Amino acid sequence: MKYQNIIRLILHLLCWLPLVRLIIDWQRDDLTANPIEFLTHSTGTWALVILLASLTITPLRKIRAFNWTIKLRKMLGLYAYFYVCLHFAIYIWLDHFFDWARIGEDIAKRPYITVGFAAFLMLVPLALTSNKFSIRKLTGKRWQQLHWLVYPAAICGVVHYYWLVKADITEPMIYAVALAVLLGIRIFYKLKPQQRSPREYKPDLQPSD
Repeated sequence: MKYQNIIRLILHLLCWLPLVRLIIDWQRDDLTANPIEFLTHSTGTWALVILLASLTITPLRKIRAFNWTIKLRKMLGLYAYFYVCLHFAIYIWLDHFFDWARIGEDIAKRPYITVGFAAFLMLVPLALTSNKFSIRKLTGKRWQQLHWLVYPAAICGVVHYYWLVKADITEPMIYAVALAVLLGIRIFYKLKPQQRSPREYKPDLQPSD
């Protein structure tokens, strides 16, 4: 339907907007006094925001009028992964300039980097299998189980942000509460007795959240 295409277009634009803003700020030399830290923080924050946005799709689908939003889940998941990759690339390139020994030491000794790296690793297979070919090869059930990794990945992302912040924890706590609500809704519907007629399993052709 036309309004659905409009919403999809708006989401595409909103997901590109943070990157466009960073490019404009870079051209204007307006990336604050610590540009690397600003870039790292901005890309990481937007990765988490978009990932949480993708997790809202399942609750929305409980409302019959919003069942079509399943089509947005893959898009949001891939945008989240895109910003995660930017976040990680800035860390290994601009912050450490491919000093793999130092990067490995950071991952091993700094807990907030350890959980952040774990979140990144968990999102990699989700991005690589976000296509119809992978669903057919893995079969729907195995594919669905693999994509449950999005939950621990999101938790690790929130913990990463919380441990990173040294003073004001307001923002990471907002994300933590949002994630707790989204996971709570899923648990509620999982435990809620439902009467369903037996049907053949037909997976969504989108990444699971």
